[in-house]
Amino acid sequence: MDFYYLPGSAPCRSVLLTAKSLGIELNKKLLNLQTGEHLTPEFLKINPQHTIPTLVDDGFSLWESRAILVYLVEKYGKDDSLYPKCPNKQAVVNQRLYFDMGTLYKSFSDYYYPQVFAKAPADPEMYKKIEIAFEFLNTFLDGSKYVAGDQVTVADHAILASISTFDVAGFDISKYANVARWYESAKKLPGWEENWAGALEFKKFFN
Repeated sequence: MDFYYLPGSAPCRSVLLTAKSLGIELNKKLLNLQTGEHLTPEFLKINPQHTIPTLVDDGFSLWESRAILVYLVEKYGKDDSLYPKCPNKQAVVNQRLYFDMGTLYKSFSDYYYPQVFAKAPADPEMYKKIEIAFEFLNTFLDGSKYVAGDQVTVADHAILASISTFDVAGFDISKYANVARWYESAKKLPGWEENWAGALEFKKFFN
């Protein structure tokens, strides 16, 4: 499978975490967005939205990281532990994935991206949204070992990639006891080292 990505991207790193857990070897293809490699006619044929991560599996193209996570498990998982078939358990995993996309990681991009990429001043109102997102996640983890229940799922991979990005940005995770506990445990998941190396790549934008 060809995997178009950047190591600093949290959504890309979530796919790497899931692939590692499944024992899948990806043919990694770095895509330089600054030079417009994502806008070439060749890449636009693969992904007209020209976003990363993008996966190409035997001619089948898929983008949007959380869709890729589910696809990998459903096609290549030896069991359904990472994405349960039980409707109730699966619904919780889906909720956490959408929470990451629409609330948690969105709060990161809304607050940090303007500062990093447009040299804009920090917006305290956007910072409050980060705190609200962490409060929600802290509540989700109250009495729960993992973000979607009692076992590791793709939701942990998505949220681990996001939280480690907050970490390198200097956000104080320790204020949220349940999140901090889960984060320390999640560092033992397969693929953590590569995820952290990618997060440190992103950290360079803050220097």
